[in-house]
Amino acid sequence: MAEFFTALLDMRFLQLSALMTLLAGIACGVVGTYVVTRRITYIAGAIAHCVLGGMGIHRYVQVVNGWEQSRPITGAVIAALIAAAVIGLVTLKARQREDTVIGAVWAIGMAIGVLFIAKTPGYQTDLMSYLFGNILLISASELQLVAILDVMVIAMVAMFYKQFQAVCFDEEFARLRGVRVELFYLLLLGITALAVVLLVYVVGIVMVIALLTLPAAIAGMFAHKLWHTMLGAALLAVLFSFGGLAISYQPDLPPGATTIVLAGTTYIVVAILTTRKHTPA
Repeated sequence: MAEFFTALLDMRFLQLSALMTLLAGIACGVVGTYVVTRRITYIAGAIAHCVLGGMGIHRYVQVVNGWEQSRPITGAVIAALIAAAVIGLVTLKARQREDTVIGAVWAIGMAIGVLFIAKTPGYQTDLMSYLFGNILLISASELQLVAILDVMVIAMVAMFYKQFQAVCFDEEFARLRGVRVELFYLLLLGITALAVVLLVYVVGIVMVIALLTLPAAIAGMFAHKLWHTMLGAALLAVLFSFGGLAISYQPDLPPGATTIVLAGTTYIVVAILTTRKHTPA
């Protein structure tokens, strides 16, 4: 661990990675609280897997047209927002079962990504690395875009905190109070999509659900107000992400997987301890 902190002072890529854990962790804690409260965990999973489709299309268009290649965050954001809109609108307007819609979007998004990656000239191993995260490869330009997304997420939550809270806890009561439930449900899916894109860089597409939900679930065991849960979840998400980065450095382990093992182990231990505490003797 000491070796990591020594390297952190000198190595630019580690400094960028550490900043990424901070930015992604804040958005993760805030949005993850809504995701856990509203019980839309699998919507986040479907959006995450659609991100690969957006990245694949982005890279395909770049290569085929001979454009200068860049990190495919633009394609990721577009795909995530489209997936969120499709799931939300089909669920609300077509009155289809939410789990069926999620399953369809999940599979289609992933399949589109695989197809475009397969048809893109050249070896596209860097795109497949997004399945398990590539935080050590974050660039300064990507970090700037991530910071913008982070600000957008926090701003949306700050402006519509009460509306999102109402939609998460009691839709019918929210309607009676004049809240446009459908609109704010779609906005909630939108900020979830942006948070998913941030976390893809930290832990990858496959493990996004875990980092989005585990910090909020742990914080929720101790907090009694929604904003308390958000603060706790954000702090935990940052600690898990940074801890995973630090622990994985010396033994050269994948940072994303290390982060999830750390978060998952903490959740299980806390869940067991709190269960025992509340179990009658």
